Amino acid sequence: MNKKPIVYVISDSVGETAELMVKAVASQFNGGEVEIQRISNVDNITALNNTITAAKYSHSIIAYTIVIPSLKEYLDKRTKEEGIIAIDLMNPLMEAFARTFNKEPKREPRLMRKLDDNYFRRVEAIEFAVKYDDGQEMRGINRADIVLIGVSRTSKTPLSMYLAHKGYKVANVPLVPEVPPPDGLFEIQKNKCVGLVIAPDKLNEIRKERLKNLGLNTLAKYADLERILLELDYAENIMKRIGCPVINVSNKAVEETADLILAMLKMKGASVHE
Repeated sequence: MNKKPIVYVISDSVGETAELMVKAVASQFNGGEVEIQRISNVDNITALNNTITAAKYSHSIIAYTIVIPSLKEYLDKRTKEEGIIAIDLMNPLMEAFARTFNKEPKREPRLMRKLDDNYFRRVEAIEFAVKYDDGQEMRGINRADIVLIGVSRTSKTPLSMYLAHKGYKVANVPLVPEVPPPDGLFEIQKNKCVGLVIAPDKLNEIRKERLKNLGLNTLAKYADLERILLELDYAENIMKRIGCPVINVSNKAVEETADLILAMLKMKGASVHE
């Protein structure tokens, strides 16, 4: 029984892309009757030499995605000396990018995996922000990277979602005089918490506009200036008890406030990722 021909797939990362490409090519030849042996996370010459020796004595092809220059140069040199066909699956396209877009590649392995990790981190953060929006859930709030507190209409939800898209797990808790703040709020690290305040007249305008959009009477208690002053005073007392930094969002865009939050937390020693 004839053995299947072997293609060695070498990568300084996982090697999934290279293997898929070899399979696509192999499918053009008798349904892909080829054995693929993947050698992943290659970061030294010894691993290359072992594969080169195996390929030489089995009359095999080597396909590779190696971006570390020293390893690529060594592999090209040794396979040429041994008469082994070695196909570079990545560098020709990478060099075309560099010439066309006038940029130099990083030549770092596993960047694709890092991009995938960042994507899943953002998805997880968005799900967290939705679950912990507006005080809906307090169990597990200590798992938040950032906790925003403030009265209604101080941009807590937009800020939570904006920061979540950057990969931060954010919970936000409304402060209402008639509703005691949850005990968990005083148990989290104060350097993770940020208070949001706003000028009374600005909040009055925002709440009136909100009521108008909902088709409600703009003279309702929700937009009453005395009520707003009461809420703000109550919220600031809670923020003082916690000892958290406070940001006035009166004339700030969400992006500007988000940048301030991250800068303040880093200054306070919170572990916020880049």
